[in-house]
Amino acid sequence: MKKQGIFPFVIIFFCTLTAFGQTKKEKKEDNSFAPVPQEQSATQKKIMKKKGKKSSRAAFNKRMDKKIKEFDQRMEANAKENKKMRREMEKPQYSDPSYFGHKKKPKKRKQGKRKLCKECGIWH
Repeated sequence: MKKQGIFPFVIIFFCTLTAFGQTKKEKKEDNSFAPVPQEQSATQKKIMKKKGKKSSRAAFNKRMDKKIKEFDQRMEANAKENKKMRREMEKPQYSDPSYFGHKKKPKKRKQGKRKLCKECGIWH
């Protein structure tokens, strides 16, 4: 008879332990996510969004400012290089058609003494 009397108590004891274990877990979840009034949560969300947007915008603006400066520097360098090339092209070597692509103007020899030019393939 003692065995029959202990058995129901053991079953009840284990059932209550599992029931308390489940309720404690639920309470922990409720405590960790405590209900907050909607007014505060909405304002907190707005504040968080504003802060995030400002910082991302500021970082974006900094990057864009840096890129704009780099672009301006490249454009200045290109303008300087183009100006130098224009001055170089004004030289008679490039602008005068009698040079035929030679650095020095080819000599005009007499008809019988002319030589075939290796650069342009014309008899000078």
